[in-house]
Amino acid sequence: MKPQPWKSTDAVVLSVLLPVYNEGGTVESVADRLTAVPLKLEVVAVNDGSTDDTGERLDRLAASGKIHRVIHHPTNRGKGAAVRSAIAAASGDVIVIQDADLEYDPAELPLLIAPILDGRADAVFGSRFLGGPHRVLFFWHMVGNRLLTLLSNMLTNLNLTDMETGRKMVRSDLMKRLRLRSNRFGLEPELTARLAQANARIYELPISYSGRTYAEGKKVNWTDGVAAIGHILRFNLIRHRS
Repeated sequence: MKPQPWKSTDAVVLSVLLPVYNEGGTVESVADRLTAVPLKLEVVAVNDGSTDDTGERLDRLAASGKIHRVIHHPTNRGKGAAVRSAIAAASGDVIVIQDADLEYDPAELPLLIAPILDGRADAVFGSRFLGGPHRVLFFWHMVGNRLLTLLSNMLTNLNLTDMETGRKMVRSDLMKRLRLRSNRFGLEPELTARLAQANARIYELPISYSGRTYAEGKKVNWTDGVAAIGHILRFNLIRHRS
């Protein structure tokens, strides 16, 4: 039986998962932007073993009420591990991942949640390749993302344009049932594979994207792209062991 639209969307809580590693320069701006979103939010931040002042800043934001819960990993375990910790702590009706580097705009969350609220979708992916405004950066990153999306689509039988997007929103009841195991950036292909295996109804919507350069703190590199090929094969071909 397909989920029905929520009778009162005003009562729906969106859990925003904020995995953070050495983002002391941007985490407060992210929190400020989230407070301006016209939705009921529960912000769950995970300090993933940061070596700068990120942990202290998160604790201050929690004390001020801008963040509702902070989880501290004593060592850096990776984005996937941080997201899993946040999923376990989330109590909202819908879950979304929000990177702390401001590449993805929190102001677009109301647009992304709409297909879930009206019962059309179980998950929504924000695509950087559907015509939204974006900062012009790396050609080979774009090519790599498209090739990884193509390989993923061949195995999931989906027609996504941006499997590697960091903007994924999922019904909480479904997200908590998924068997996620990735520790680093394998989270994106794994989450896509698990949603496909769960026969989730996935929507894609265009989003804006303000990518960072490596000098500005971008953390994904070509080795993560190579590893993603293995993640795609692993999580699509080996469903029950990961």
